[in-house]
Amino acid sequence: MPILRTKDIRAMSSEDRAKKLMELRTELLRMKTLVKAGGAVENPARVRELRKAIARILTIENEESRPMREKK
Repeated sequence: MPILRTKDIRAMSSEDRAKKLMELRTELLRMKTLVKAGGAVENPARVRELRKAIARILTIENEESRPMREKK
């Protein structure tokens, strides 16, 4: 189950997306640090979910910042 669905991300404002992105990056950094230190992660699949959620947010931000191109 994804952390954030695409439709939920699109419904957010740009500021909300930026806040969520910072939260997810912070959590990912914490988990990576724990793994590097040799600790056991409670849910190892969470790292992958975080990376995918970050990618989704960045993709949608990029889509909305680009001007629409006309189709021929």
